[in-house]
Amino acid sequence: MAGWCIKSMDGKLMGDQTEQKPALEQELKTAKKQLRQSAKLAAIGQLSAGIAHEINNPVGYVHSNLTSLQHYITDLLVLTDAIAGAASADELRCRLRAIDYDFLRTDIHDLMSESLAGLDRVREIVHSMKTCARSDDDLLKLADPLEGLESTLNIVRNEVKYRAELHVDVKPLPKILCIPAQINQVLLNLIVNAAQAIPDYGRIDLRSGSDALGVWIEVQDDGSGISADHLEHLFEPFFTTKPEGQGTGLGLSVSQEIVQRHGGRLTVDSQLGEGSRFRVWLPLQAARNESS
Repeated sequence: MAGWCIKSMDGKLMGDQTEQKPALEQELKTAKKQLRQSAKLAAIGQLSAGIAHEINNPVGYVHSNLTSLQHYITDLLVLTDAIAGAASADELRCRLRAIDYDFLRTDIHDLMSESLAGLDRVREIVHSMKTCARSDDDLLKLADPLEGLESTLNIVRNEVKYRAELHVDVKPLPKILCIPAQINQVLLNLIVNAAQAIPDYGRIDLRSGSDALGVWIEVQDDGSGISADHLEHLFEPFFTTKPEGQGTGLGLSVSQEIVQRHGGRLTVDSQLGEGSRFRVWLPLQAARNESS
């Protein structure tokens, strides 16, 4: 049976619905992908102040170390000039004492080691940001669903460390058909939400496990919890209980969409005053929704 045509208000044919459907489905898939990427970048943007602080610390002491090294090099050049024109061993020993040569030798090694460690930390943070921010290739692959978790933890470290003690007890998981970057996007949202739900200082637990049917990853906090009235709206787009500027209302709705797209479930258990536990369950055999 041929697809039917409809007319616009001016009477012109708008086209065959059968022909339009694939194009509309493709547009919907593209829009959902763009929404996932926008939500990811928004989450990273909210963490930007903490990330800048994490980078600024090692950059600060590397700068200080280089200033000290500059002075040391000047002293050493003066010493080499003195050696070239020294008249006696006593004069050289006097020069060595003047620049505290024994201390200088030791401190140069310490400054270089500390500076290299600081630059490694900066490189690690930048790599983690690039890993988390990159656009997904949108293709399922056989992989550990926790692949790239370390990069995610690097990104949220500063957001968490002043709010909670993070306990990571993740067990090795079997490889499943998934998009690891998207699973880690879900975990980033859940960990940040957990930290922001703790009013003073608390605890966040990140756990994982598996059974015959699938794998699970959960994030639990001992924060303020979620009221029953809010629980029923929790995964709705743009719904948020956070103060203005602390959330877009997209994190949980996008997270749920990602998990469902993998054929899984995102569930929550919460009690006011006792905290919340979010669990991601993913099947060993992905039942992907191709229309998403």
